[in-house]
Amino acid sequence: MTNVLPLTLLLLVSGLAAGCSPLQPKVTSESEPAIRLAATLITPTDIALEWSGKTTNAAGLIVEFATEPNGEYTTIQFLPPNQPRFTHPNLLPGTTFYYRVRAYYGPASNQVDLILPEPPPGEDLDKHDHAWIQPQTLPQSARVTKQPIRGANAVGGAPTELTATVMHSSGVRFTWTDHAGDEEGYLLEIKPRGSPEFSVAAVLDPDINSFGIITLPHEKRWSFRVRAFYYGKPSNLAHQTTGREPAPAS
Repeated sequence: MTNVLPLTLLLLVSGLAAGCSPLQPKVTSESEPAIRLAATLITPTDIALEWSGKTTNAAGLIVEFATEPNGEYTTIQFLPPNQPRFTHPNLLPGTTFYYRVRAYYGPASNQVDLILPEPPPGEDLDKHDHAWIQPQTLPQSARVTKQPIRGANAVGGAPTELTATVMHSSGVRFTWTDHAGDEEGYLLEIKPRGSPEFSVAAVLDPDINSFGIITLPHEKRWSFRVRAFYYGKPSNLAHQTTGREPAPAS
């Protein structure tokens, strides 16, 4: 059965649960200095992160953590490229957390603005076939040539012809033409009506060009785009150990 998730959740789509970074992505060679990261324990269970470094032309930043220095890193948050700090709150006591920050780069598609319809009387979403939600690689025209999106030879590669198809009152399927030849994945970016910035709603594998989402009933007006992306250099690892819970009063 398809697991249908609302847009308000971060979806990391690679066959695993939302919020995990299932693959250790390749570290690509970027010319900017590595981001310098520091972690400070500001309460027994809250850790503040602050960083500096040049991220020229970055599309955004990714903050990740693990509980071992060489462990599997989990994405906490996607951030704008100019944001220099983040607080990781309400953590497990007596636990060491390791952090890294990476910029990501790559061109975005055209923007699609969409107003979803109101649900018809008696609509039951559980009776719909939601197979269209799953990430897919659809056949493309033989005339489509792949282009690099990184390095001095990056002359194109942005996804084109992004189309949003309304599947029902809360469902949208996206398709696009994949032009990138060296991407590490695709990002689905969303912006609700009135918001000044896009945010990342889903992380998809390379070569994907079809994907769907389910919105919450009150989520009707959105702008969407997709981005072919690759990772920049990771920062240094920073770590802190949270405090112990206070002993119960006798």
